[in-house]
Amino acid sequence: MTEIFQTQRLIIRQWIPEADAAQAFEIYGDSEVVRFLSCNQQQSVEDVQIKLQRLVENDARLNNGTGIWAIVEKQTREIIGSVLVQQLPDNEDKVTQDYAVGWHLKKAAWGKGYATEVGRGVIEYGFKILKLPVIYAVATPDNHASIRVTQKLGMVPIGRTDKYYSAELELFKLDAKQFRRGGTYANYQHNIT
Repeated sequence: MTEIFQTQRLIIRQWIPEADAAQAFEIYGDSEVVRFLSCNQQQSVEDVQIKLQRLVENDARLNNGTGIWAIVEKQTREIIGSVLVQQLPDNEDKVTQDYAVGWHLKKAAWGKGYATEVGRGVIEYGFKILKLPVIYAVATPDNHASIRVTQKLGMVPIGRTDKYYSAELELFKLDAKQFRRGGTYANYQHNIT
């Protein structure tokens, strides 16, 4: 298991496909969770295991510090979601030069501040470790919970766009200068290998 970073209550680490598949199915097998995502609802633990294996292989192939990782609650050691920093795909599924952060949490973890906490951590990771000049976030217009999180993170609403995922999305932006003015997050730790 490779840890990516920690926040006060959370450990962000690479997925372990076989070991994590059942817990990940609680996220990606839930129609309420995936309704705002570009992926389809997974139908079985086996489907999720295959999806996780592809994510791990893609992260290894890119080998650039980006990825989609498991969010583990420190106290219970349960996987409560996933977090990402990666290049946004255009409408033909080709990567753009625009990097975005995002998060997906299982229903039992909603409303506890985890999305904001992991969002702060992944933004700091993007600016401090990956040295990105700008970080974006996208959300479907009716995903009010994610939109609120981007606002709590200090991301600036840019408006609607249809540049990514072949969908109309709300676009948010935070640049490194804004981030430096806004301060740091004391509970952030990183450990890239």
